[in-house]
Amino acid sequence: MPAEISRLRRWIAIAAITLTLAVAGIYFYSQQRVQNALNQVPEKIGLDIQQTAHGFTISKSEQGRTLFKVQASKAVQFKQGGKAELHDVTITLYGRDSSRFDQIYGATFDYDPQSGAVVGKGEVQIDLQSNPEGVTKPDQSPPKELKNPIHLKTTELAFNQKTGNASTREKVDFYIPGATGSAVGVDYAANTSVLTLQSQVNIVFSGSTGATVTAIHGTITKDPHLVVLDLPHLQAHSQQSDADQATLFLRPDNTVERLLALGHVRVESEGKQPAQVRSDQLEMLMGEQQNTVRTATFSHNVQMEVSGTQSMQGSAGRAILHFVGKNQLTIVHTEENVKLTQHQKPATASATAQDLELTAPVVDFWLSPGNLLKRAQTSGAAKITIRPTTSSPGQQTLITAGKFTGRFDQFGQLSSVHGAPNGRIVNQNPGQNERVSTSDTLDASFRTGVGIESIVQQGRVFYVDDERKAWSDRARYTPADQMLFLTGSPRVIDGSSTTTAHTMRMNRATGDAFAEGDIRSTYSELKEQPNGALLASSSPIHVTSRSMTGHRSSAAAVYSGDARLWQDANLVKAPSIEFDRDHRSMVAEGSPTQPVSTTLVQVDKNGKVTPIAITSAQLTYTDSERKAHFDGGVEAKGADATITSVQADVFLQPREQGSNNQPLEGPGKIDHIIAREHVVMTQPTRRGTGDNLVYTAADDKFVLTGGPPSIFDAERGRTTGVSLTFFRGDDRVLVEGNDTSPTVTHTRVAR
Repeated sequence: MPAEISRLRRWIAIAAITLTLAVAGIYFYSQQRVQNALNQVPEKIGLDIQQTAHGFTISKSEQGRTLFKVQASKAVQFKQGGKAELHDVTITLYGRDSSRFDQIYGATFDYDPQSGAVVGKGEVQIDLQSNPEGVTKPDQSPPKELKNPIHLKTTELAFNQKTGNASTREKVDFYIPGATGSAVGVDYAANTSVLTLQSQVNIVFSGSTGATVTAIHGTITKDPHLVVLDLPHLQAHSQQSDADQATLFLRPDNTVERLLALGHVRVESEGKQPAQVRSDQLEMLMGEQQNTVRTATFSHNVQMEVSGTQSMQGSAGRAILHFVGKNQLTIVHTEENVKLTQHQKPATASATAQDLELTAPVVDFWLSPGNLLKRAQTSGAAKITIRPTTSSPGQQTLITAGKFTGRFDQFGQLSSVHGAPNGRIVNQNPGQNERVSTSDTLDASFRTGVGIESIVQQGRVFYVDDERKAWSDRARYTPADQMLFLTGSPRVIDGSSTTTAHTMRMNRATGDAFAEGDIRSTYSELKEQPNGALLASSSPIHVTSRSMTGHRSSAAAVYSGDARLWQDANLVKAPSIEFDRDHRSMVAEGSPTQPVSTTLVQVDKNGKVTPIAITSAQLTYTDSERKAHFDGGVEAKGADATITSVQADVFLQPREQGSNNQPLEGPGKIDHIIAREHVVMTQPTRRGTGDNLVYTAADDKFVLTGGPPSIFDAERGRTTGVSLTFFRGDDRVLVEGNDTSPTVTHTRVAR
């Protein structure tokens, strides 16, 4: 036989499907040789008959070579019908070139010369053994050493000398090293050289493999030289495989050259991670060295499925497995619309996980000894899709690059993926614009039970989210919270605003942005607001701080840490300023050690402009209302007067159009001020107190009420009344009483 027992065991270990087809090939090859040998017997019986001292001998020679020899201890000739009975029969077949030493033996054979039928009565034994030395040795020389002959056993084996056909309807058992097999019913047609196993083909392997191969039907043909199995099935421990049909293509020396399985090819394995591979076709190309595989190709509608903790599905038009050495799998090449989907199962109920999907024209996998994945690479336009398992339908992240290269850890688990060139990440949410970031390269890191933990983009990073655009040298994206972290001179343009910082973070789901370190924002391309005041001109609005938080939903940003906001000469400083670009409004928050500081101006009758510095715990301003509301420890300090109170509202004048329709410009001018609660007004020579104070810039007048109001003058002492009115222009004070004391006093104080 071509295969020794050690080689046969190595052949069995290649793969489940390979095992099915290889074993079937050995079996049918053996059957073919048996039938060929037995087919020669009826053609030669009755020729060159010699009676010897040891019994009865029949032989046939051709061109000086013995084809076969039949030996029997006794032959009995029956007069009725001319039949003969041979006892203790041994038939030796040498082949036309003496390369065989096959033997058929049994206790009794019947021969009918008229019909040409030769029938083994009872049990028939068959041993098949090659004899490579027979070609060079003398005729009928036995092999120097008999190695692992294939042994077969059957009953009622019938031959027809005239037709050359042979058959039995009984069970045929065969034995090879490490395996036993059987079939029910065998037919051999001499005119077509087709050997048919009618039913119940069964092969059982012993040892560590423990495999069983079954088929419902089998045929062997000489031209072409092949073996065909119908509905083959293999079961080996936790593995099994099936197909509609399996064909073995044999070389002239009867070794297997190619294996082809067609129709509903299926390979399954059980265990912690049950797996299944299906395709319409499986082809295996064998190596020249015995029992070696060069390639195994699944083709046409290839489907793969792995279930268990981390389930996976895959599909491709073709999957080619490459082997080296002693059937070591080294490369798996998949092509034609390759698609791999992995379903992650969260480690805990509170943990998040992802469904990952890879699509590409071609994906190659490299394996290390032990069949562990070590590297994978795509060719053509490849895409990775991330779908969070807990998110709403339709939410997904798409990752593309010119080529992906994956690395696997020591356990064969995917640990990282490198994409280059033209790395691209796209976030898609139903009802929202796509959020896209591009770069020269991208690197994704994986964590078991989670999926992609983070993606780092480097080189010319560019991010687009509707009107928001960002640039940086490096970006890190975490799918779990959809945060994009920018470093390396990040710059963001959002509509008409531009922001720079040391680092920036953006939520790709909500659009919120966070920046740290030397924040500088500029709001430009502003439209003039003729009815506005503090922030009404078209001049840029500038904001600086140590950190910033921007909310996409409200178009507002919070600047914290020494925040400063200004337009033209109007300036606000505070620990925290929340600015709404769309409404041109702000909320400034102070602290015990750093109050809100605001600079405004007032204009007297002569057009003289003097600054007013106002500090408070909080400032709220909306430009459309032209009202600045100050709260908590309010102090308004001008050139010659200071007002303190708990609260104050400063109303500003509308911006005036410049001459010749020039743009609005200049500082916000005070129209009037209303101060409330514990009001104190201080001038160089007087001090007034009350609950409320109203200042009007048009007549430069202060009206103090509530408390009751009082005034202390360095020259005239204290004066009280229901209402005290100060005219700063001429230093007049008007004191008014109530109904029970309707007194009005005019006092002029000398300067």
